[in-house]
Parts: sequence; C-alpha cells; structure tokens
Amino acid sequence: MRSSLKCFTVKWVSFLNVTFGILCHTVWASSANASEFTAVAERQRIQSPAVLEASGLAVSPSNPQFLWVLNDSGATPDVHLMGIDGTSRGVVRLKNSRNIDWEDLAAFSLNQKSYLLVADIGDNGAKRKSCMLYVLREPSLPKAGKTLDGKAVPAWQIEFRYEDGSRDCEAIGVDVAKGKVILISKRTLTPQVYELPLRAPTKGGVQIARKVGKVLVRSPFDELVPVSNQPTGLTIARDRSQAAVITYYGIFLFPRAANESWATAFARPYASRIPHFLGQAESVAFTNDGTTLYAVSEGVQSPVARFRKR
Repeated sequence: MRSSLKCFTVKWVSFLNVTFGILCHTVWASSANASEFTAVAERQRIQSPAVLEASGLAVSPSNPQFLWVLNDSGATPDVHLMGIDGTSRGVVRLKNSRNIDWEDLAAFSLNQKSYLLVADIGDNGAKRKSCMLYVLREPSLPKAGKTLDGKAVPAWQIEFRYEDGSRDCEAIGVDVAKGKVILISKRTLTPQVYELPLRAPTKGGVQIARKVGKVLVRSPFDELVPVSNQPTGLTIARDRSQAAVITYYGIFLFPRAANESWATAFARPYASRIPHFLGQAESVAFTNDGTTLYAVSEGVQSPVARFRKR
C-alpha cells in the first residue's frame, strides 16, 4: 500500500541502487557470496494499462511463457495474465472476494492441478483483526492470438491472524510437500517467519499463523535507509531447494537442505544477494524449473526484471 513516506524512502533507495550499483556489483562478483543468478540486461515492461501497482507475481504452473500479476490495495479483485514479454493476455475476476490490500501471489501444483494463491495480507497500520488468502484453480490459458476474459471462484480460502498480534506482510510462499504457507513480516525490526496450513484442518474459523523463526535481509546502506531491508515478496522453488526474498534493495537467496525446515534455512545468513535496480520492487517468482527469477515493481508499465541461473 502506498504512502507519501513510503514513496519518498523507496525513491531514495532507488537512487542509492543506481549510484552504488556498479561498485557493489563488482565487489559481490568477486566475493564468497556472489550469486548463482545473473541479471538479463534486456527488460520488458508490463503493457496492460490496468496494472498500475503490481504487488504480486507468479509464473504459471502450466506454461512458463505466462506470468500472473495482481494490483495493490483498493483495486478490483482481478488477476491479470501476461506473456513473459509483458504483453497483456487477459484478466480474471475473482468472485466472492475483496481487494483490501492484496500484496503477493503464489502459484503451485497439487494433485496434478494448478492453483494460484492470492494473498490479501497488507496491513500498514497493523490494525487488521484478520487477513485472507484466496486459492483458485488456475484458469485455462488462452491460445495464441487470444486473450483471457473470465471469472473464477475460490476453491478454498483461509482467514487467519498472527499468534502475536497484527502484522504488515507482503511476502508469501507455498511449500506443497509440507502443506504449508510461509509468510514473512515486513515492518518488524527483524522480519519474522510464520507458517499456516495450506488446507485448514477444520472447516470455517480463523486460523492462526504460528511464528517459527526470523530472517535477516540487509542492504549495504540499511543504516542510512532502514526501509531497504523490508521484505516485499517471497518465492519458494518448486523442488523446495531454495527460497528467494525480495526487498526494496535486492533479492536474497536462502538454500534449504533436504529434510530441513524453512525456519532453519532462513535462520542462516543468506547465500547471496542480487541488486535488482527496480524503483519499488514488490514481488519475485521462480520459474517451475528454478533456473530463472522474475521480479516486478509498482508503477505504470513496470519493468519485468529477469535473472538467470549461471
């Protein structure tokens, strides 16, 4: 969700990214934690005029040539489809839902079916009594030359609250194998990691997001601009080998060992960080094979940043 202070600080972070980017990239390229992902120089842009504040992004589980994206708070409850080149490929209206503050989007496959998870989890003032997750079957993708224009209803939804009080959150991921939803808080001094069941054990009622740990994501100039450390998106690789957290500064990679919990994986220092040079980065997404990361920012015709595995 936008605010004048947020806009100012984010623009300041963007300025620092550009100013120090070349120097920082050179230093990290020769450092022990140099990233296994490298930025693709060419960046497409989101072409749909309806996507004004892209706050959630996911790669289609059915076809890696498509990306799903959603708008921030107060917009219509729509999930937009685009090609990886940024071209608009249509929109789906999510019925029986409200966009109070949609902040992230995840995609996953379960029982050979593809799903999208819409996360209505933003809470700038930490005042919401509960938040909502909407899970819908992925709509059928359009054929070449066609666009999508349809409606969908949630397959299920999860109303929840945090065990330790209201939290602003913009980062969510799905671990299908463990049947869990992972959330990372935004405005806590140290970002906190929470877990929810992907499928509620009982019908109805408000579920409880349990705190399982914390994560440290720090930019080179966090003391100057603390907001640069705030997580604004999360993606979990389909094979569960790693997770990526995006902040206003960059993307942070956290490998996970076999039989290890995400709480343990996030408790370690990040393995690498990648400056993204986006003005107001809001979301990140792995491709299904884990070889590419996409990232977008808020704003009209947002760049679609792409990072490939070396």
